[in-house]
Amino acid sequence: MPGGEDRGGRILLGRIVAAHGVRGEVLVRSYAAAPEAIGAYGPLSAAAGGRKFELRVLRVTPKGVVARIAGIADRNAAEALAGTDLYVDRAQLPVAGEGEFYYADLIGLAAVAPDGSEVGRVVAVHNFGAGDLIEIALAASRQTEHLPFNDSFVPEVDLAAGKIVVSLPEPSDEDEPPQG
Repeated sequence: MPGGEDRGGRILLGRIVAAHGVRGEVLVRSYAAAPEAIGAYGPLSAAAGGRKFELRVLRVTPKGVVARIAGIADRNAAEALAGTDLYVDRAQLPVAGEGEFYYADLIGLAAVAPDGSEVGRVVAVHNFGAGDLIEIALAASRQTEHLPFNDSFVPEVDLAAGKIVVSLPEPSDEDEPPQG
Protein backbone atom coordinates (compact mmCIF):
# COMPACT_ATOMS: atom_id res chain seq x y z
CA MET A 1 0.00 0.00 0.00
CA PRO A 2 1.41 3.30 -0.98
CA GLY A 3 1.65 6.23 1.28
CA GLY A 4 3.89 7.09 4.12
CA GLU A 5 3.16 7.41 7.79
CA ASP A 6 3.02 10.88 9.30
CA ARG A 7 4.21 11.78 12.78
CA GLY A 8 0.71 11.34 14.19
CA GLY A 9 0.63 7.65 13.27
CA ARG A 10 -1.61 8.19 10.26
CA ILE A 11 -1.20 6.56 6.86
CA LEU A 12 -1.70 8.38 3.56
CA LEU A 13 -4.58 6.50 1.94
CA GLY A 14 -5.40 8.73 -1.02
CA ARG A 15 -5.46 12.17 -2.61
CA ILE A 16 -8.32 14.20 -4.01
CA VAL A 17 -7.16 14.88 -7.54
CA ALA A 18 -9.95 17.01 -8.97
CA ALA A 19 -13.64 17.78 -9.05
CA HIS A 20 -15.69 15.39 -11.16
CA GLY A 21 -18.89 16.65 -12.76
CA VAL A 22 -21.09 19.47 -11.46
CA ARG A 23 -22.73 17.85 -8.42
CA GLY A 24 -19.78 17.96 -6.05
CA GLU A 25 -18.25 14.60 -6.83
CA VAL A 26 -14.48 14.24 -6.62
CA LEU A 27 -11.86 12.11 -8.34
CA VAL A 28 -9.63 10.39 -5.78
CA ARG A 29 -6.30 8.62 -6.34
CA SER A 30 -6.67 5.72 -3.93
CA TYR A 31 -3.63 4.03 -2.42
CA ALA A 32 -5.73 1.20 -0.93
CA ALA A 33 -4.97 -2.30 -2.26
CA ALA A 34 -8.48 -2.35 -3.73
CA PRO A 35 -9.07 1.27 -4.83
CA GLU A 36 -12.79 1.17 -4.00
CA ALA A 37 -11.97 0.21 -0.39
CA ILE A 38 -10.91 3.79 0.40
CA GLY A 39 -14.47 4.52 1.50
CA ALA A 40 -14.56 1.59 3.93
CA TYR A 41 -12.08 2.96 6.48
CA GLY A 42 -14.44 5.50 7.98
CA PRO A 43 -13.75 9.22 8.06
CA LEU A 44 -10.42 10.24 6.54
CA SER A 45 -8.58 13.36 7.64
CA ALA A 46 -6.64 16.06 5.88
CA ALA A 47 -2.90 16.52 6.46
CA ALA A 48 -3.47 19.16 9.13
CA GLY A 49 -5.76 16.66 10.88
CA GLY A 50 -8.57 19.08 11.63
CA ARG A 51 -10.91 18.38 8.74
CA LYS A 52 -12.62 15.00 8.31
CA PHE A 53 -14.01 13.58 5.09
CA GLU A 54 -16.60 10.82 4.77
CA LEU A 55 -16.31 9.29 1.30
CA ARG A 56 -19.00 7.33 -0.47
CA VAL A 57 -17.45 5.58 -3.45
CA LEU A 58 -19.62 5.75 -6.57
CA ARG A 59 -17.40 3.96 -9.09
CA VAL A 60 -13.84 3.17 -10.07
CA THR A 61 -12.54 4.53 -13.36
CA PRO A 62 -9.14 4.25 -15.08
CA LYS A 63 -8.36 7.76 -13.77
CA GLY A 64 -9.27 7.01 -10.15
CA VAL A 65 -12.18 6.59 -7.77
CA VAL A 66 -15.22 8.82 -8.22
CA ALA A 67 -16.69 9.60 -4.81
CA ARG A 68 -19.06 11.88 -2.95
CA ILE A 69 -17.93 13.60 0.21
CA ALA A 70 -20.50 14.35 2.89
CA GLY A 71 -21.27 18.07 2.91
CA ILE A 72 -19.87 18.78 -0.58
CA ALA A 73 -22.73 19.52 -2.96
CA ASP A 74 -21.35 21.55 -5.87
CA ARG A 75 -18.39 21.70 -8.21
CA ASN A 76 -16.87 24.81 -6.61
CA ALA A 77 -16.68 23.13 -3.19
CA ALA A 78 -15.23 19.98 -4.81
CA GLU A 79 -12.63 21.99 -6.75
CA ALA A 80 -11.48 23.62 -3.50
CA LEU A 81 -10.49 20.16 -2.21
CA ALA A 82 -8.20 19.29 -5.15
CA GLY A 83 -4.76 18.31 -3.88
CA THR A 84 -5.99 17.33 -0.42
CA ASP A 85 -4.20 14.28 1.00
CA LEU A 86 -6.45 11.83 2.84
CA TYR A 87 -5.11 10.05 5.91
CA VAL A 88 -6.42 7.21 8.06
CA ASP A 89 -5.34 6.35 11.60
CA ARG A 90 -2.93 3.42 11.53
CA ALA A 91 -5.12 1.51 14.00
CA GLN A 92 -7.96 1.45 11.43
CA LEU A 93 -5.91 -0.56 8.93
CA PRO A 94 -5.96 -4.35 8.86
CA VAL A 95 -2.83 -6.23 9.86
CA ALA A 96 -0.68 -6.89 6.79
CA GLY A 97 -0.74 -10.51 5.68
CA GLU A 98 2.23 -12.83 5.29
CA GLY A 99 4.62 -11.33 2.74
CA GLU A 100 2.63 -8.05 2.62
CA PHE A 101 3.92 -4.72 3.86
CA TYR A 102 2.63 -1.20 4.18
CA TYR A 103 4.91 1.24 2.37
CA ALA A 104 5.23 3.22 5.60
CA ASP A 105 6.76 0.15 7.27
CA LEU A 106 9.47 -0.12 4.62
CA ILE A 107 10.54 3.53 4.53
CA GLY A 108 13.53 4.08 6.78
CA LEU A 109 14.68 0.45 6.86
CA ALA A 110 18.39 -0.21 6.42
CA ALA A 111 19.25 -1.86 3.11
CA VAL A 112 22.05 -4.43 3.33
CA ALA A 113 23.71 -6.72 0.79
CA PRO A 114 23.38 -10.51 1.16
CA ASP A 115 26.80 -10.52 2.89
CA GLY A 116 25.51 -8.00 5.48
CA SER A 117 27.44 -5.00 4.18
CA GLU A 118 25.67 -1.63 4.21
CA VAL A 119 24.01 -0.54 0.98
CA GLY A 120 21.89 2.36 2.18
CA ARG A 121 18.41 3.17 3.47
CA VAL A 122 14.91 2.86 1.96
CA VAL A 123 13.66 6.40 1.32
CA ALA A 124 10.51 5.69 -0.70
CA VAL A 125 8.34 3.07 -2.34
CA HIS A 126 6.81 3.84 -5.72
CA ASN A 127 4.38 2.19 -8.08
CA PHE A 128 4.17 3.67 -11.54
CA GLY A 129 1.89 0.92 -12.81
CA ALA A 130 4.29 -1.94 -13.47
CA GLY A 131 4.83 -3.07 -9.88
CA ASP A 132 6.37 -1.72 -6.71
CA LEU A 133 9.85 -0.16 -6.73
CA ILE A 134 11.86 0.60 -3.63
CA GLU A 135 14.10 3.65 -3.70
CA ILE A 136 17.32 3.31 -1.73
CA ALA A 137 19.57 6.23 -0.79
CA LEU A 138 22.99 4.68 -1.33
CA ALA A 139 25.35 4.92 1.64
CA ALA A 140 28.46 5.45 -0.49
CA SER A 141 27.07 8.37 -2.52
CA ARG A 142 24.35 10.98 -2.79
CA GLN A 143 22.53 8.92 -5.41
CA THR A 144 19.50 6.72 -5.10
CA GLU A 145 18.80 3.38 -6.73
CA HIS A 146 15.38 2.03 -7.68
CA LEU A 147 14.89 -1.73 -7.40
CA PRO A 148 11.87 -3.87 -8.20
CA PHE A 149 10.28 -4.95 -4.94
CA ASN A 150 10.30 -8.67 -5.64
CA ASP A 151 12.08 -11.76 -4.33
CA SER A 152 14.89 -11.49 -6.89
CA PHE A 153 16.03 -8.03 -5.79
CA VAL A 154 14.68 -8.00 -2.21
CA PRO A 155 14.94 -11.59 -0.98
CA GLU A 156 14.38 -10.72 2.69
CA VAL A 157 12.42 -8.14 4.68
CA ASP A 158 12.94 -8.16 8.44
CA LEU A 159 10.79 -5.46 10.00
CA ALA A 160 11.74 -6.52 13.54
CA ALA A 161 15.45 -6.04 12.75
CA GLY A 162 14.76 -2.85 10.76
CA LYS A 163 16.38 -4.05 7.55
CA ILE A 164 15.91 -5.46 4.09
CA VAL A 165 18.38 -7.56 2.14
CA VAL A 166 18.87 -6.30 -1.42
CA SER A 167 20.66 -7.70 -4.44
CA LEU A 168 21.84 -4.81 -6.56
CA PRO A 169 22.22 -5.48 -10.28
CA GLU A 170 25.77 -5.78 -11.55
CA PRO A 171 26.90 -2.71 -13.51
CA SER A 172 27.32 -3.27 -17.22
CA ASP A 173 29.77 -1.68 -19.64
CA GLU A 174 26.96 0.65 -20.72
CA ASP A 175 26.86 2.10 -17.20
CA GLU A 176 30.42 3.42 -17.49
CA PRO A 177 30.87 7.05 -18.54
CA PRO A 178 32.55 7.55 -21.93
CA GLN A 179 36.31 8.06 -21.85
CA GLY A 180 37.97 10.84 -23.63
